[in-house]
Amino acid sequence: MAQLFQTMISLRERGSRRALRGGLLRPLLLVVAFLTVACSSDRVRISGRMVGGDSRTIYLEEVTPLAQTVVDSAQLDEAGNYRLELRNAGRTPSLYNLIYDGDKIPLFLCGGDRLTVSAAGRPVGNYTVDGSEESEALRLFYQPFVAGMARLDALAMRFDGSAQGDEEALRRLKTEYRAGYLAVKREQLRFIVEHKSSLAAVYALYQRLPGDNSLFSPESDVIYYRMVADAVEERYPDSPYLPSLAGEIARMDARIDLVSNISEAGYPDVALPDMFGRTVRLGELEGKVVLVDFWSAELGNSNAINAELKELYARYADRGFEVYQIGVDRSKELWIAAVQEQRLPWISVCDFRGAGSPVLGLYNVRKVPTNFLIDRQGAVVARDLYGVALERALEARFD
Repeated sequence: MAQLFQTMISLRERGSRRALRGGLLRPLLLVVAFLTVACSSDRVRISGRMVGGDSRTIYLEEVTPLAQTVVDSAQLDEAGNYRLELRNAGRTPSLYNLIYDGDKIPLFLCGGDRLTVSAAGRPVGNYTVDGSEESEALRLFYQPFVAGMARLDALAMRFDGSAQGDEEALRRLKTEYRAGYLAVKREQLRFIVEHKSSLAAVYALYQRLPGDNSLFSPESDVIYYRMVADAVEERYPDSPYLPSLAGEIARMDARIDLVSNISEAGYPDVALPDMFGRTVRLGELEGKVVLVDFWSAELGNSNAINAELKELYARYADRGFEVYQIGVDRSKELWIAAVQEQRLPWISVCDFRGAGSPVLGLYNVRKVPTNFLIDRQGAVVARDLYGVALERALEARFD
């Protein structure tokens, strides 16, 4: 979902503001409109006026985690008016883009919505929305955020260009950039807190300023994600975005739990379940020489590597050597079968998250197999030792 929301931002989007028209319907027309909506609750109608652009065609695009698909299009008349229709819309708002003249306007739409979206000039900076509370909330975040990103982009271009060689100019640009960055970040966090029950807050959670890997910090982001998830679940219990939010929160919680277990000796302590469901903590092996070994039962070479390791384990286990082997697998059945068939004598654990396990990030594991040798004092003394190299390292500590 992060990718889904992040692809909506363009640094070059700008425009001028145009007010929307409004009006009053007579009571009879209100009744007719109500009956129409009730009978066509899976339809969305969008109309409005786009002026000042070069394009004569406007598109409606559905946004999913896997694709962006055009679901309707219309030609603007001579005055710039248009009408679009979406059928089979869900009962809970989902993300769409209105595309005009190369710019994208994000909207949250659900069945029964009747929207008016208009703009003058390039639309992103000045479009207006009427008829959708969620789409209007999204506009309140989106327009200032895009404008802030554009300002930062312009400053970065000046930094890379005309200011080079002028130390004073570079210093001023850095100060200006930092102030602009903090201003955008403050507004982003303020919006999330103030609109936490809105899907626009979900959208805002996933937007990143240049150079950011997190919303605020890896340690505190989960507070904002959980706050929004709880509020959105109360308002939209069937929202398609809730499972993704729950998964993101679970990953953050797991990472925080792991980081909190960093030992004073400097290695990350972890606690993972064995095949019987019992949690085994790496830190319980303090005082031993420990090989933290990452492997996968799915790899074709796992049997040969483990057979070699079993020979060394048989020689040194009684002298204080232990193996804490972490399976990088998703299939519990496959992993347990491999552990039993290979008769692995050491500690075997697995969280069944495969490549998504937070333990991999904590140990900066980029490939499997990978291992780390920890001495009796708790210091990581070597990495990726196999065969003769591992044998010599163990001889140096036990002979």
